[in-house]
Amino acid sequence: MSLNDVLERIDTDLDAATQRLLELLRIQSISTDPAFKADCDKAADWLVADLNTIGIKAEKRPTPGHPMVVGHIGEENTDAPHVLFYGHYDVQPVDPLNLWKTPPFEPQLEETDNGTVIRGRGSSDDKGQLMTFVEACRAWKAIHGSLPCRITFFFEGEEESGSPSLVPFMEEHAAELKADFALICDTSMVSRGVPSIASQLRGMLKDEFTLVGPRIDLHSGHYGGPGLNPLREMSRIIASFYNEDTGAVAVDGFYDGVHKVPAELLRQWEASGFDAKDYLDNAGYTQAHGEKDYSILEQQWARPTLEINGIWGGYNGAGSKTVIPSEAHCKITCRLVGDMDPDALRDNLREHVEAQLKPDCKVIWDNDLEGSKASVMDISRPEFEAARGALSDEWNREAVFCGMGGSIPIAGFFKSILGMESMLVGYANDDDAIHSPNEKYDLKSFHKGMRSWARILDALTK
Repeated sequence: MSLNDVLERIDTDLDAATQRLLELLRIQSISTDPAFKADCDKAADWLVADLNTIGIKAEKRPTPGHPMVVGHIGEENTDAPHVLFYGHYDVQPVDPLNLWKTPPFEPQLEETDNGTVIRGRGSSDDKGQLMTFVEACRAWKAIHGSLPCRITFFFEGEEESGSPSLVPFMEEHAAELKADFALICDTSMVSRGVPSIASQLRGMLKDEFTLVGPRIDLHSGHYGGPGLNPLREMSRIIASFYNEDTGAVAVDGFYDGVHKVPAELLRQWEASGFDAKDYLDNAGYTQAHGEKDYSILEQQWARPTLEINGIWGGYNGAGSKTVIPSEAHCKITCRLVGDMDPDALRDNLREHVEAQLKPDCKVIWDNDLEGSKASVMDISRPEFEAARGALSDEWNREAVFCGMGGSIPIAGFFKSILGMESMLVGYANDDDAIHSPNEKYDLKSFHKGMRSWARILDALTK
């Protein structure tokens, strides 16, 4: 029996694997909303039961929030490599619901110009990706009776809500979770059909603040003019974050710790097959916006950002209400690169806002939000080259090392808490609409993702 037998098993079992994924996608495991706590428990139970069918000793572990799923197999293979596979079973909220073409938790197969897709919340982020590895292990076990190495499965239920239970759980169970290295399937390909290994991830800083003006909402006829309007002040402060001529962030110290991308790495990125037009078209843009003199890939992978995620205040109901609101609110996130320090950045950002305040306007900060540093992987390790070769064989084109614009804090925690390097391999596409209405996952990504993991497991254990 050989790798080819495993690949043939994956091909034969594709329909059944797809039905298993659809079953998992029907579970409304939205971690940010307490109303869906039972659904998160249900998703964890589903995964435990499914892993057990493969012979994996899996358990649901409690946390102050949503449970973790931890499983082990191959512990008798003391001479074989030990890998930890991480994924998350929780999903983003589905708002705005009216923009979905089909109900988000009634997943279905749909034909598109790019082939068959699996439509539904969590199909790409991250249930579909998570199941590519599980299905590869299922096929390998069915053919060989055992897996080629020791594997720890670690599934989280709070990734989409800031992972508040993750670090304490990892610290408490460090000895159990420690492996030779970690595999993470929560990333995308640099372009459709281009297999990719993420070699660097941006960090993230979240913050939220409220501007408070008058004691109560005021009549805009009585106080319009002489009265300070917090919404107007919020607009002015937000505008002060940016240099409109260069597109750069204008907060003092914002770029501390940012490094220039080496020329050789830039060359590799430029040769990666990235389609800028397709990237812009997917978002409905006609051109790139942001920092001048930087390519899209540089802006996405190697430059920090300050984005406004939400602004609200005043009257938002039907019709009109002529008030000067007493408060205005803003949510922001910053993406970090290089050696940027999230704590120092938070201080600089808050100092900038407070320096802009006028008399009769004060700011209240949300102090419960945390940040994470950027991560850079050690791609000189032999496991990375082995995986790159396996991916190249499956996709019939050279796999590339790339950056990722998103933030996956778990990679940093694996290094800082468990002393493990992480390898991030994902099969999502830029048009998968993760975090948005009509999320989908290409059936080809699901199928070739399973085959890719089988090849990677084979390559890592030779």
